Amino acid sequence: MVEYEQATSAPSGRRRRDRKQRRLPVAVVILAFVFVGGIGYLAGTLNAGTWLHSGVNSLIGKEDIDLSTVQNTYHALADNFDGKLDADKLIAGASRGLVQAAGDQYTVYMDKKEASDFNNSLTGSIGGGIGVELAERNNLPTVVRLLQNNPAEKAGLQINDIVVKVNDEDVTKASINDIVTKIRGDAGTTVKLTISRDGELKDFSLTRAEVNNPSVYGSVKDGIGIMTVTRFDDNTGSLARQVARSFKDQNVRAVVLDLRGNGGGYVTAAQALAGVWLDNQIVTTERTGGTVTDELRSTGSPILNGLPTVVLVNGSSASASEIVAGALHDHKVATLIGVTTFGKGSVQKLINLPNSAMLKVTVARWYTPDGINISEKGIQPDKTVTLSADDANAGRDPQLDAALQSF
Repeated sequence: MVEYEQATSAPSGRRRRDRKQRRLPVAVVILAFVFVGGIGYLAGTLNAGTWLHSGVNSLIGKEDIDLSTVQNTYHALADNFDGKLDADKLIAGASRGLVQAAGDQYTVYMDKKEASDFNNSLTGSIGGGIGVELAERNNLPTVVRLLQNNPAEKAGLQINDIVVKVNDEDVTKASINDIVTKIRGDAGTTVKLTISRDGELKDFSLTRAEVNNPSVYGSVKDGIGIMTVTRFDDNTGSLARQVARSFKDQNVRAVVLDLRGNGGGYVTAAQALAGVWLDNQIVTTERTGGTVTDELRSTGSPILNGLPTVVLVNGSSASASEIVAGALHDHKVATLIGVTTFGKGSVQKLINLPNSAMLKVTVARWYTPDGINISEKGIQPDKTVTLSADDANAGRDPQLDAALQSF
């Protein structure tokens, strides 16, 4: 995961205050599902763990590098290329290559569209869609979750429905990403789905709507509250508290916090989520060159403090997810079940560039309260429980079962 921070040319004291505002963690995580509506990071990779800032870095005091060879390359290309050159694409390509040459997988140049998709992925703004989560089950595109109060749920689609056709085009052999592209579109337009349910084909005509995917949702099973957090955005803290209060109202005896597949988001959201259990305690520290540069504590009142808690993690739990899992574990308020997490322990800033481009650059490392940096190795669960492809195809969840049975 990556953490982002705003870069400005303000005096150092002001920068220190600014960095407290919005921060997030990011990891490159391949997610096994997609919300039909076009949210990019759910469809592929997510880098999380960044402090977001709004200014363009003026690079005051930085020495220029000699880019005359780049100009020479351009002139040779322009003089000899048999075709039309797009200057904007050439400039973006040069910037991308410059950043890639730094040799850090989390230091990335994003063009206007990539920057927009990245920002949307962290807000839950999916765009025009129908509000379903699809996954490949038994090699077939299958509905695994329905977002509440969205077109798919209202039209009567159900979990385990198999998407056979989109607008009368067979999609049973298409990738999840391709199916998403076919289903999503402008709000107010319609899309026809042919669904296989228990061997029977059913047609649905759905009107696309602006779909917003909440980052937190909860349920109660056998007196145990299950809180699922899909990312860390501006609303995660308040939504988590709503779910926590509902758990308290229902007198749950224990809680499962599900962070599986969560690629991260704002560090402030991680502080707020940890604060549902921790009372102004250290969540993570950040170090640059081995020196502690910041110490982040939990925020809010610990509504669920004292309730037995299990945190579910997997290889796609990254950055902010790892920060929360590590904090709750190090403070001994939760047990971890699942498999080793992704292992994203570095911090990035987001810097706005001209033409709506963006730079994400590594600036520091973050550590758990016990002083552990989990880069490359991840966080080891207290109890390892795997979820196989056969389990997923059969709709089984041995990791959640193990968590429920641990209380």
